[in-house]
Amino acid sequence: MIEVKALASSSKGNCYHITDGKTPLLLEAGIKFKEIQRKLDFQTSKIKACLITHEHKDHCAGVPDMLKNGKNCYMSKGTAEAIGIEGHRVKTINAKESFTVGTWTILPFEVEHDVAEPLGFLLANEDGDKLLFATDTYYIRYKFKGLTHILCECNYSLDILNKNIADGRIPKMMKKRLLRSHFSLKNVKEFLEANDLQKVREIWLLHLSDNNSDERRFKDEIQALTGKPVYVP
Repeated sequence: MIEVKALASSSKGNCYHITDGKTPLLLEAGIKFKEIQRKLDFQTSKIKACLITHEHKDHCAGVPDMLKNGKNCYMSKGTAEAIGIEGHRVKTINAKESFTVGTWTILPFEVEHDVAEPLGFLLANEDGDKLLFATDTYYIRYKFKGLTHILCECNYSLDILNKNIADGRIPKMMKKRLLRSHFSLKNVKEFLEANDLQKVREIWLLHLSDNNSDERRFKDEIQALTGKPVYVP
């Protein structure tokens, strides 16, 4: 049984603790390690590794301290170079080449973001559970079978973004970047409709924009679409 705990989920920092009861992992380290320790009541000694999607600070700010504290951090070569880190605990990985950490088999896959070499992750455990983790991507090119847990970005809705631009609250130039770098509510819906959700037990909507989202609406619309429990940390 997979348990998910969101430690941070916004442009100020992203970090998620997952465990199947045997191998605890962190997805992202976008907050300081001290903050991670505090949020986990200093129960961090059993964390086996951290998976990093890309080099933006809100996803990797805590990586140097993670390494100092003996935690292996997995990321693409492009991400490691962009962060400027190296060492035996920096584990570089490639898209479509699976690897194992404890009881997890992890398959990285390409996502669409304006950075060096971003990745998403499909994690499968020995109990047959499958967790999809995808953030900071405007599109997911793949379909996945047998998912039980979905953690994906749902950053903005175009109608809210357009209204904010019309009202002068958001610079117009931001729109072009958002459309090509972050997951909209519409694209999340299309992704979910394209995948078999029969085994899905829960959906987590991550990394909502402070200005261009509506937590209640996003949760209600995804619940209505999928019939699944939806969490918005």
